[in-house]
Amino acid sequence: MACLKEVTAKGATVTSPHNWSVLVLSRIMRINENTLLEGKHVVLVPYNPEHVPRYHQWMGSAELQKLTASEPLTLEQEYEMQKSWREDDDKCTFIILDKHRWADPSVPEQDCMLGDVNIFLTDPEDTSLGEVEIMIAEPSYRGRGFGKEVTRMIMCYGVTKLGISKFEAKIGLENKVSIAMFKKFHFQEVSLSEVFQQITLQLTIDEAQKKWLLGGKKFMEEKEYKKTKTNIRQEESCP
Repeated sequence: MACLKEVTAKGATVTSPHNWSVLVLSRIMRINENTLLEGKHVVLVPYNPEHVPRYHQWMGSAELQKLTASEPLTLEQEYEMQKSWREDDDKCTFIILDKHRWADPSVPEQDCMLGDVNIFLTDPEDTSLGEVEIMIAEPSYRGRGFGKEVTRMIMCYGVTKLGISKFEAKIGLENKVSIAMFKKFHFQEVSLSEVFQQITLQLTIDEAQKKWLLGGKKFMEEKEYKKTKTNIRQEESCP
């Protein structure tokens, strides 16, 4: 998925610290299954089956395939991928919605979609490291500050809910806009691959960074997704 995509244990039989960490990780990465994050211009919601057709349409774009280093999938494969991403223990995915369109109950949710954002836990031995990926798929929403707002929201969520203290972003060298945006968030270059045409940026969250990032959290409100969606969609039938 995007760029810019069970282990179970039973009772007392689990004694390995690694297995316990997997259990905790599983709970953490599924914490957003009923989470809605509301910002000034966007709403972040869980990636659900009803979002798949629009996402599949996006990924038919040669431009997005190149930017995300993705191969085209069939619609059936896309549904399988969505299920996998919701169940995997090392991914946290949100669909980005246009807040103002979503507030209109006559507009279907899939018609409010403008992109997606993810946090991947790429190191099983260090769950404090999260790789951030963001994709503004709808061209009309690019260059208008949506990516910056979403990046701050997902980083805030990563710090406060997932225990992330170090963020990483891997970006294609041609994607100058994304590179510049992450550097505005104080990410620093740690490596550059000419072979893969990719730059890796990192940011460690110390107390000063955390204070700057969270900023009182007035820019974002966390709500229950299903309850909020039901309330908004019911307004259509109200007199």
